[in-house]
Formats: sequence, structure tokens, C-alpha cells
Amino acid sequence: MDKGDEYVTNKSGGNTLKEINAQPRLWQETYAMIKTNKPQLVKFLGEALVYKNLKVILTGAGTSSYIGEVLSKSFEKRLGRVAEAVASTDLITNPKDFLSASQPTLIISFARSGESPESIAAVDLAEQYCERAMHLIVTCNPQGKLVKHTSPLKSNTVVMPKDSNDKGLAMTSSFTTMLLAGLLISDLGNLDKNKKCVDALVKYGKKILEDYKERIYKVAQLNFDRVVFLGSGILKGIARESQLKVQELTDGQVVCKYDSFLGLRHGPKVVIKDSTLVVYIFSSNPLTNKYEYDLVKSINSHEQKLYEIGIAERLNYKDEINLNLSIELAENDKYMEEYFAISAVIPSQLLGLYKSLNLGLSPDTPSRNNAINRVVKGVNIYKQ
Repeated sequence: MDKGDEYVTNKSGGNTLKEINAQPRLWQETYAMIKTNKPQLVKFLGEALVYKNLKVILTGAGTSSYIGEVLSKSFEKRLGRVAEAVASTDLITNPKDFLSASQPTLIISFARSGESPESIAAVDLAEQYCERAMHLIVTCNPQGKLVKHTSPLKSNTVVMPKDSNDKGLAMTSSFTTMLLAGLLISDLGNLDKNKKCVDALVKYGKKILEDYKERIYKVAQLNFDRVVFLGSGILKGIARESQLKVQELTDGQVVCKYDSFLGLRHGPKVVIKDSTLVVYIFSSNPLTNKYEYDLVKSINSHEQKLYEIGIAERLNYKDEINLNLSIELAENDKYMEEYFAISAVIPSQLLGLYKSLNLGLSPDTPSRNNAINRVVKGVNIYKQ
């Protein structure tokens, strides 16, 4: 047991630590579960894809909504239908912006507990506004209200491995297993072929947990009060999830921001001060890297930053930039960026866990005034 794990175990972050460490095993279980359920998923999606004008909406609340941000282009490209990521928190306040009676709609709902009122309301609104609405539920809780709320004639439910239903406040294994499940579902025709990508993902996760955990623990001891996470394309969604993880695990004492590499130049760059940690989540695309590395070199030249971390499948131009910590995962071949993206969130999970303890908080329940809860409270749902 390394120093960081021993410290967490002796405090009150045992569940969160266990859930972070379990992810490589749970990814293997998730692949096996999707393979077992492939026939019924192929049948269900086939019935939806009969409609040439089908719209796919990927939804969820909070962390669960970021899954859709990462996956929307994968579904659009592979299913050949318009796919849009819409947080359930946006859908219920402005349903007419996203739902239409004349357009058949497949709602893919991601939910750890399936108890959030917004998730249930999103299903109801789809039924209310769409003449043809179908529901695919991806959840970690088979007993959740969301599962019981949908008609079996119009829906299909995919339940994640049991241990993915996090007990800690922060979504860690639940996020990555649902993200992997969604990715595999978007490309069922190549499920066997993509096993090698899942195997690589498992190796990436283990490498972070075995080779970089102690170094991330040491970073968490630094005196920073801001973290900026950057990502391009689908990795911007991972940057968004990363900023939420650190911010909620530190009870807002560490304020975080996310953006694209190019987007940061247009104003947000001013948030980087001498107490700021900057985390770059690099694309696997060499062309994209040219834009990313230009931004890194610009930040390298500034005195106002505390520490810079790079996370990459492979650093293509690493001699051109300066990083305090490089987390490089690929040994030989690179794989589809969507799979790397899943592993790329683990460093922020660990950073948030260790910084939470550094600040004297309890990572499993970091919110001292109960401002946030495992299942959101106090949301009223109004009739349309």
C-alpha cells in the first residue's frame, strides 16, 4: 500500500478510494455484460433505427450528463442519426427546444442511482411531447425509480456491474463504467473487434493507479486553490468531468474551470495565477496536438502558474513543452481516443481524493454543510 492509500484508509475516504481502484476490473465486467446483452440491444436499436429521421438524445444530470457530451459524436457517426447531448436539467426547463411530436426520438438516459427527479421528468416529457419515444436506460441501480418508471414495451435497461454503484458522494466508477457501456453500445457491430481497445483501457487504468498514484498524492500537497482542466474535442467533456470531481471532493475550496485549449485563449486564460494547477488532457491526434502544444508553450512562458500536468496516450512533441508531471499511457500502439478518454479522468479523481484529505475533509462525504448530496434534493418538477 503506498503512502497515499494508507493515508486515505486511515481517514474517511475508504469508499471513494475503493471505487477509484476498482475501475479496471469493472471495465472488464462492463464489456462482458454488454456482450451478454448484445442480442437484445441489437434488436432494440434496430427497432429505433427503422426511423430515418430518428433523433438520439443522450441525457443525465450532473456527471451523468457529461457522458453524453463525450459520446454524442460516436453515436451520430456510428448510428447515422442526429445525436445530441442534452442535460436533463436543461431538457425539463426547455423541453420544446429539444423534443418534437413529428420526430421519433430515442432517449438514452445515464443515471447512477436512477433516483434524480430530473431524470424521471425527462422520460415523462419525452412521452408527452413525442409521438414516438423510445428509452434506453444505462444505470448502476436496477432498483432505481427510473428503471421502474419506463414501460418495458418502449424501453431497454442496461445495468452496470454491482460495484459501480458508488457509495461515496463523487461519481467515479459509475461515470467510467457507464461511459464505457455507452461507447460499446454505439458500436455493437464491432464489439468483438473493440475488445482490444477495452484491454488497452484496462492497462491504462492500471498504469495510472500503479505508476502515478504516489506522484499525484504529492501534487495534492501543494498549495493551490485553483485547477484548470483543458481538452479538445471529446476530451473537453472529460475536462469538464475532471473539474467537477476536484471541486466537489474539496467542497469548493479548490475552484476549478474547464475549457478547450483554443477556447482558453479567448478570455478565460486570466484565471491562471501563481496558485493555479493546470492539467492538459492531450488528444491522440498529431494535428490537434499542434494547437494544444502552442497553448502549452504560451503558458510555459508565464510566471503565473504553480504546476503543469499532462495526460496523454502518447506525447507526440514532448521535447517542445515543459511539464512538471507527464502521465503517458501507451507503450506501443495507440487506440481509439474514446477509450483513452475513459482512463484520462482517473488522475482528477485521485487529485480530488487526496486534496480533500489535505484540506481536512472526508472524501466520502466532503460537503460540510450538505450543499450537495449523493442524490439531489429540493428539486420541484412543474407541469408543462
